[in-house]
Amino acid sequence: MIDTLKSLIKQFMPFAQEQMGFDRPPKLFLKQDKENAANPMGKTGYYDPASEAITLFVTGRHPKDIMRSLSHELMHHTQNCNGEFDKVSSMGEQGYAQNDPHLRTMEIEAYKASIVFRDWEDSCKGTIYYEHLQKG
Repeated sequence: MIDTLKSLIKQFMPFAQEQMGFDRPPKLFLKQDKENAANPMGKTGYYDPASEAITLFVTGRHPKDIMRSLSHELMHHTQNCNGEFDKVSSMGEQGYAQNDPHLRTMEIEAYKASIVFRDWEDSCKGTIYYEHLQKG
């Protein structure tokens, strides 16, 4: 599954960069963690603005779910590239997205980013569909 996921990510990244507008790619880490996967409230991923790195937890998850998490974290990377994290002081604390209006706005924007993955997925399906018709 990791090879399939890496292939999807490699294909998706140029599309995401064009759609989201980040000017440099982030570092990306795929983390296998059985303990986290067993926790219904476990982590799905996170973005570290200081190192411009995304970590995605992959154990026990469907590739599409992981790709939606990637889209979310890529929006945080875009926000970082645009200087939005310069205005942040309480990132990572419990309730940060509920207590800080700026972080709340950033988090809402990141949740909307899954549409970028959906658009890419639909474009791939469209290409595959039309190729299938051309081959008879």
